[in-house]
Amino acid sequence: MDKIRVRFAPSPTGYLHIGGARTALFNWLFARHHGGVFILRIEDTDRSRSTEEAIHAIIEAMRWLNLNWDEGPFRQMDRLGRYNEEAERLLASGGAYKCYCTPEELEERRKAALEKKETWKYDRRCLTLTEQERLACELEGKKPVIRFYCPDEGETVIGDHVKGNVVFENANLDDFIMVRADGIPTYNFAVVVDDHDMQITHIIRGDDHLSNTPRQILLYQALGYEVPEFAHLPMILGPDKTRLSKRHGATAVEAYRDEGYLSKALINYLALLGWGYGDQTIFALDELIKKFSLGDVGKSPAVFDPAKLEWMNGVYIRELSVDELALLLKPFLKNAGLTLEMYDEDWYKRLAEITQERLTKLSDIVGLSDFFFHRVEYQPEAVEKVLKKEGVPDILRRVLETLSDSFDFYSDEIEKRLRALVEQMGLKPKLVFQPVRVAVTGRTVSPPLFETIELLGRDTALERLGEAINIINMAN
Repeated sequence: MDKIRVRFAPSPTGYLHIGGARTALFNWLFARHHGGVFILRIEDTDRSRSTEEAIHAIIEAMRWLNLNWDEGPFRQMDRLGRYNEEAERLLASGGAYKCYCTPEELEERRKAALEKKETWKYDRRCLTLTEQERLACELEGKKPVIRFYCPDEGETVIGDHVKGNVVFENANLDDFIMVRADGIPTYNFAVVVDDHDMQITHIIRGDDHLSNTPRQILLYQALGYEVPEFAHLPMILGPDKTRLSKRHGATAVEAYRDEGYLSKALINYLALLGWGYGDQTIFALDELIKKFSLGDVGKSPAVFDPAKLEWMNGVYIRELSVDELALLLKPFLKNAGLTLEMYDEDWYKRLAEITQERLTKLSDIVGLSDFFFHRVEYQPEAVEKVLKKEGVPDILRRVLETLSDSFDFYSDEIEKRLRALVEQMGLKPKLVFQPVRVAVTGRTVSPPLFETIELLGRDTALERLGEAINIINMAN
């Protein structure tokens, strides 16, 4: 093939998780780098576990990540006739045969081999059945599976773009099932027919599929297909170097979206799970496309670090314009049940501006700004450590008087007047500003103080200063 064609082929038995998203991204980058074609195929032949909900979720996650596909999405269940056609062709050539052994019979033979401490693989009992014996099985109501006739001799070599040459002895492979008794193809058979028909040139997937590859290569050869090139990506581990799982925070892609990660940040981070380009960490999408190469994919497992992802997301948040950030923040405030109608668009832009440096996830805005939307709730430790200090009531009264004066209530003017007050009182700025922060926000950590007071507005700021003074007086 002159043109590179790759595919991402998820099984819709669950949502799109980190490992699958990384595989999709590497295929997409490879196709875009070479001016090739990226295909989305839904491998839905596992009827007991595949769901329409999962298919929808996978497609939506791909769209959110902006991994646009050129062809598809194709669904394997729409192609059953094609698999049947190729299975019949293999049966006719002797490359496959019908097997009438029941699951119970197979399990019994497997247990017998285990008791003898022997490695069991299918014993080809049905390979030499006569036509009469096959007819007798069918009269008994037995529905056959179709098994691939795997060569006993020689070896199958995978020339892998990541792992190099990987050799499998054919004698260690078995006559695996190609088509189940219900006529539904198994993964190894369907994927070979699909990849041939869709003219896939490179199969880029996780190395958990490596053991399937020799069987698939033998199928390609038996069917007279051209064998594509392979690249098996390294496993992704959690920070504790065990296989990545939910306990490491590896949830569905949509969950990262809902927590307030930006798709560009997640794409950048996923690209670094097994691939790298020198010491560079932050990549624009066009840079990833330009620089991506299978030759730079490492053989060692990649380690998923939630803290690094969060840091990277903060970098991307700080690159947003204030208008973009304000638009992205509002849904998180709304979902938290905070009232939105009380402020106008300019107010939200100002909120975005003063919180932008402190955000690592969009969802952080709730904890950073909830005090703007409802009655202030004083953190007990803030009251004990700050408000109950000696001299604080007098400080807050002086601040209240200063902010009550008539002046344009903007942050720069607020800062100017409060710093002048600090000079008059002969105190260190922290001794004044920290009690004020707790008084107006209820906490010791908040967005920048003067900008926060401006956004609260004069009336609310004065009301909260008075409330803090009352709390101190009541405590005393």
